[in-house]
Parts: sequence; C-alpha cells; structure tokens
Amino acid sequence: MLGGMGPKHIIIAGGGAAGFFAAIACAEADPAAEVTLFEATAHPLAKVRVSGGGRCNVTNVCQEPRELVKNYPRGARELLGPLTRFGPRETVAWFAARGVALKAEPDGRMFPVTDSSATIVECLMNAAQKAGVKLVTVRGVRKVERVARDGGPPDFWLTLTDGSGVRCDRLLLATGGNKSSVGLTIAEALGHTIEPPVPSLFTFHCDDARLVGLSGVSVENAAVAVHGAKPGDKLRAGGPLLVTHWGLSGPAILKLSAWGARELHTAGYAFTLALNWVAPRTLEQTRAALAAERTAHARRQVATANPFGLPARLWERLLASARIPPDAQWAGVGNAALGALASQLAEGEFAVVGKSMNKEEFVTCGGVRLREVDFATMESRICPGLHFAGEVLDIDGVTGGFNFQSAWTTGWHAGRAMAGGG
Repeated sequence: MLGGMGPKHIIIAGGGAAGFFAAIACAEADPAAEVTLFEATAHPLAKVRVSGGGRCNVTNVCQEPRELVKNYPRGARELLGPLTRFGPRETVAWFAARGVALKAEPDGRMFPVTDSSATIVECLMNAAQKAGVKLVTVRGVRKVERVARDGGPPDFWLTLTDGSGVRCDRLLLATGGNKSSVGLTIAEALGHTIEPPVPSLFTFHCDDARLVGLSGVSVENAAVAVHGAKPGDKLRAGGPLLVTHWGLSGPAILKLSAWGARELHTAGYAFTLALNWVAPRTLEQTRAALAAERTAHARRQVATANPFGLPARLWERLLASARIPPDAQWAGVGNAALGALASQLAEGEFAVVGKSMNKEEFVTCGGVRLREVDFATMESRICPGLHFAGEVLDIDGVTGGFNFQSAWTTGWHAGRAMAGGG
C-alpha cells in the first residue's frame, strides 16, 4: 500500500497540464507533503507535447481578467476571480522563473521562444522533480471511496488500475474532459453532477461546389453564423477563415464551434452556415462597393478588378457562383448580377454536414457542474477534500491559449489549497 500515516498525502489523478501544475504548486507550497501524481498512460503531458502543432500555445497576451473571460464559452463567470490571482501575467512569470521565456505573436497567442513544446514539457517535468512530486506512470486511478479516519474527517481510498490501493488525505481529479474520462465517473460516484461532454473545437464539413479545389485559401476577416442567429446571438463569430479539402476551418470556425458546442451537437452537426467573406461590410455596403468599382473601372475585367483583396481563386469562384464570366467587363455587369455577387460575398449560405476535431486542440465542453465547486480553492462543495482542475470541469475556451491558461489557473489554485497555502 502507498501512503499511510505520517506527512499529509496528496494524490493527483491525471498527468496533463492541470495535474502537473497542481502537483508542482502543492509540493512547492508544502515541501513536507507527500505529493503523488498518477498517470494512466506511459506518456505524461502528451497533449502538451502535441499542442499547437508541436509548439504549445501556452497562454495569451490578454491580461485583463474581464476581457480574458470573454474567451470562455463555459466557465467565464467562475474563472474571473481565479484569473485575477493567477492569469497570463503570472503564467509568463512562472515559466520565466524556471528558465522558459515566452513570446507573443501578432494574434495574441504566446509560445516558448524555442517554438518547441518539448521546452514546456521539460520545464514541468523538471519542476515537478525538483519539488519532490512522485510521478507514477502506467497506473491510473480506477475507483475512489471515502473511508473513516479516527479523530478527523474521512479521507480517500483509491483503487488503481493495477489492482493496488492507496490512501490519501486530499485528492485532485485532473483527468480531462472527454466522455471516457475516469475522473467524471469518479466525481459522479462521489455525488457530483456531470454535464455531458461534447466536442467544443471542431471544423465544419461542407460538400459545396464553391469550395472544391480551394483548399488552402484563407481570408483574414470573415464573419460566420449559424443560419437564423439574430444579431447579438452567441452563435456567430469572426476572424480568419481557412478553406480545407473537407470544408471550413480557421479561428472563426473554431470560435463558432466552441460557442455553439451544445446546440450544434444537438443538431447532429447538420445546419446552414451564413458566411460573410468581406466582413465587417453588410450586404448593402458590399453592393455599394461593387457599384463603385463598376463606375470607376467600367472597362476592366471583373476577374482582375477585385475591390476587396480576396484571394484570386476565391474571387473567381464567387463570380462564377453569381453567373458572372471572369472575362466580363464591369460595364457589362447588370444590377441583378451585381446583387447576386454581393449576396455571394456577404450572405453566402453553406450546408454543414458534419465535423472534424481540430488536430491541434482536443477540447470538450461538459464535465463537473461548476456550481458544485468552490473556485477559490477548486474544492468540491459536495465532497470535502476533493479538488478539480482542468477540463474535468465544465470549462472550455476558444482557440488561442485559453484552454491551457485555465489549466494553469485552476491547477495553481487547487495545488495551493491542497497544501494549505490558500
């Protein structure tokens, strides 16, 4: 049996970003504690290693908590306080203090200056070892029971995947948020409500002739919405958009998928996408810009006189969709054709017929219901001594470093609280 009498024994279930950060924070805050991290696979921090195309998008430059939480479709209100105490600024300082410098990119994402996720993995592994965290791999937590203890509150008896058992004073579940997460099963068995996990960041399948052959074409500022969403509804997003061989991707699509995760799951990932290639222009503004182009360049060919700076291949495809020959002159484009082109540009409709997970993100919404957790300590309001961090909670962010930030933030608070450091 591991553990037992003596120093406080704290166990972390799950060797990902949140679990490691919590283990390190706990061991550093209470060097006398026995902190053990159990990872069911042979590869701790596997998600960190492959994230961001192998670069690891550690956090985001946004440091104002009230602005930062706008990037969390679920968990914004609960994360506001924790991010005030440990947010991106503290994350950058934490890694810098351990020899890892981060850099900001124009879109706000922050990566290690090495552009290698191995730098982050090595930093976390070294920090855990230096703090005295005991890492156990190829052994996960399978079952948890509360057991009585003489003269004090109950503690936990854990059955591990190899059949062995271990007792601990405090337990952190940081096993991730997918539907196979053992942490969700354990949390439910200990009295928690689980919001059903569904994918949060994914790309859209579109079998549309307008997109065939355009794989790799990108637009810097598109606007997308689920058909029927009214202005101000959450099911709309904007930003860079990428055409892929299966449909549509890029930050605009990923943000929309995050905000609409539950609704799109309910719809079976079959819906109509409204797409504005020339945002923030409205339909009328787009038509006016086309009319002005016709007046100013009447004798130029429409294929070479593109007033919006769209990629040439995309522009030609939209012209064809509006039944305008590429060799036509602007003077020959009538009002009906001009209106049809404006509609293709500003109010295109695309049938979405499925999804694909974004390879750089493995994010779900769903998990432990947030009102059942004290976000000052990440401790259960239902089962004292039980803590949570990371995606096992019903928290998820859009792409851009926000999911890792919530892992660092919740892990830090949980670790400190388990150590008694607040």
